[in-house]
Amino acid sequence: MTHPSPIPRGRKTRLRVLDLYCHRGGMAMGYHQAGFDVVGVDLEAECATEYPFTFVHGDAIDYLYAHGTEFDLIHGSPPCQAYTPLNAYNHKTYPDLIAATRTAMRAVGRPYVIENVEAARPEMIDPIMLCGPMFNLAMYRHRLFETSFPLTAPAHPAHGPLCTRNGYLPTPERPFMTITGGRHSRAWQRAAAQAMGTPWITTIRGVCEAIPPAYAHWIGHAFLNHPSIGTVAA
Repeated sequence: MTHPSPIPRGRKTRLRVLDLYCHRGGMAMGYHQAGFDVVGVDLEAECATEYPFTFVHGDAIDYLYAHGTEFDLIHGSPPCQAYTPLNAYNHKTYPDLIAATRTAMRAVGRPYVIENVEAARPEMIDPIMLCGPMFNLAMYRHRLFETSFPLTAPAHPAHGPLCTRNGYLPTPERPFMTITGGRHSRAWQRAAAQAMGTPWITTIRGVCEAIPPAYAHWIGHAFLNHPSIGTVAA
């Protein structure tokens, strides 16, 4: 295995993160808030209309092989449709890119993060799980993160508050939102984006596929301050 190159201690410049399969930039915003400069790559050209940082339209793995060594951290969120329960009903064939993404990340030799849904756990190596209440978000959103550097998840609060039904706005009795796809109202889309911490995303699909920036903010800080990496001033 190729081990990630160390980050020099005392470095004062902002580090760079490569955001693969970036979509509309939920993870990108969190890394930015943690002190990184971000470049995103996605095959969907329309994501450029809302991606908040430098956007590259292209194949994630091809770009990684060509430019990965230019970055201090590589993040990848391979498409998750192959692992979601709904795929048992629609019988479509989706790409399984977790292994290929990991192989490319290891070949490049930079520290990496791979994100995906809970159902992808068998494809991932010792992932941790993050959820909304860990970061005071009014939504339950389990996501797995495999990292090439040590990472321990924060305490996971019990799922106490009730969720509204998908497509409905939160109420005092049900203060948490259910954020998944559907034919939702514009008011629901705005409320969902606010709950996620992604107010720049203006499409229903965009917010439903997003990852809360709080997750990447926490991972970014953990990476920058881990003793094996070296504390880096932004």
